[in-house]
Amino acid sequence: MRPSADATIALAVVAPLFCGAAPLVADGVLPPVAYRIDGDSIGASLTGRPGDSARGRQIVANRQVSACLLCHSGPFPDTHLQGSVAPPLDGAGSRLTEGQIRLRLVDPRKLSPDTLMPAYYALDGLNRVGLAWQGRPILTAEQIEDVVAFLMTLRSP
Repeated sequence: MRPSADATIALAVVAPLFCGAAPLVADGVLPPVAYRIDGDSIGASLTGRPGDSARGRQIVANRQVSACLLCHSGPFPDTHLQGSVAPPLDGAGSRLTEGQIRLRLVDPRKLSPDTLMPAYYALDGLNRVGLAWQGRPILTAEQIEDVVAFLMTLRSP
């Protein structure tokens, strides 16, 4: 199945952001974080503690850090700067469990091998990774947990 024109454009915009950005891992060292996939989720926190939803909101809203809003829309004031290629983030905490959100952030390819969504915490099986990102994830384990905490606050009325 070929991606839509909108999805192709979104991918063309997202990819360069991750190729030239500065790595988020201090001293180039990725702390070893083991996780277990159970069905369609990663049930346990990557850090062993809950994330901070306020920091998670900042990560999602910052295109230089996560680029989430290039494809997704969400509860942010500048709606014209949000994507329409992927499902809206509104109501994510009602549609998905914490573990399901975590797996979709860590490595969405585990659920959909042809997805355009980047694997934010995977290092294996990636293609055309910019030099600054080789051997490093897009987000740290702490940032993943912060985003999970934020997305869990987005409940449907």
